[in-house]
Amino acid sequence: MNDTDRPLPPDELGHRLTDVFDLVGPLYRRALRKVEQGEPVEGASVGVRSVLDLLRKQGDMTVPQMSRIQALSRQFVQRMVNEAAAHGWVEIVPNPAHQRSSLIRITEEGRSLIATVLGREHTLNRQVGGDLTDAEVRACVRVLTEMLKTFDHVDVD
Repeated sequence: MNDTDRPLPPDELGHRLTDVFDLVGPLYRRALRKVEQGEPVEGASVGVRSVLDLLRKQGDMTVPQMSRIQALSRQFVQRMVNEAAAHGWVEIVPNPAHQRSSLIRITEEGRSLIATVLGREHTLNRQVGGDLTDAEVRACVRVLTEMLKTFDHVDVD
């Protein structure tokens, strides 16, 4: 095992992960701007896009569940759900497990919209250069997942 294959000591890891944060912020903001450029055509904000994609992946959920998963305030998620419902992209249905917290369900119109948005994002992601390998992408996902776990306990409300 060479030095690059050994786990970093905590102090060095902290400095290296700062480099990651320094890239993630601008990347996130630029990606949001690019996604929002499609908003006039599709009508979905980045927040609504996140709600629709989560419902597409996970199925029916409550606002508090979506809030926890996305690390966003319940109030923000509720506004996004309301916006999506006003466009007919989600519907609010009774929750047999909890009377006061309705389930949010994606509609066929919502599925069609998120498929369009994801298709556009996929086209953009295909343009990423650097001859990246599967191992490099897996490593990146692993690093970001570990970083995310560190902040799972942060309360957003």
